[in-house]
Amino acid sequence: MNKIFKVLALTGVITLGSGASAANAATAQAFAKANIVKQITITKNADLDYATIVTGATASTVVVSPAGVRTCGAGLVCSGSPLAANFTVVGTVGQIALVTVPGTVSLTSAGNTMSSTLVSSAATMTLAASNTLTVGGTLSVGANQVEGVYSGQFTVNVDYQ
Repeated sequence: MNKIFKVLALTGVITLGSGASAANAATAQAFAKANIVKQITITKNADLDYATIVTGATASTVVVSPAGVRTCGAGLVCSGSPLAANFTVVGTVGQIALVTVPGTVSLTSAGNTMSSTLVSSAATMTLAASNTLTVGGTLSVGANQVEGVYSGQFTVNVDYQ
């Protein structure tokens, strides 16, 4: 009988102990969620093209705006059809994307160089079904720049914010 009282007494203490902590317990629920967006794609439609430039005796610049409008600097003669670089960007509609363009690109021809600063039509984009991004620049043409077809490559990066 002593054993029964001991078992009952221990059971009562355990029951009272768990009853006391259950009275202080609290619970809350949370959801796990994920926002899945489709991968952004960027397709080049046109290169940045300053067109034809006749060099002068002094250094000057040629500007092609992101809208494709060219301004030919003093002492230079510009001809041909300039183009801003043009890209199509596709991603999840309504998402914001960040655009990164390098500050400069070097153009070379047979060991000769010129530098171009770059400017994008947008630093961020709220994506629609299809989006156009353009890049213009300012080309620094040296005095009596050596003739040649100059080119250089740059990378445009578009990523979700």
